[in-house]
Amino acid sequence: MILPPPPVDYGVFMQGLVQVMQTQAQTQAALHAQLQAQAQALAPSPQEHGHGGPSIMERFKRMAPPPFKGESQPLLAES
Repeated sequence: MILPPPPVDYGVFMQGLVQVMQTQAQTQAALHAQLQAQAQALAPSPQEHGHGGPSIMERFKRMAPPPFKGESQPLLAES
């Protein structure tokens, strides 16, 4: 004989669901804070970002790259 499933207590079910959602929100907030902290740690200092130090373009120009003359053939463009 097959027994029917026990009745569901929706109040308990909803409390559990709310608890899971709160835990997820806390975890998400902690992860967001951790990612922000990592981004700030990796961000260049003001001296490296054009406020006192050379910009990326200035450093590139110092390397004196050869000018590109607009060649369409790959071998000529590379040379």
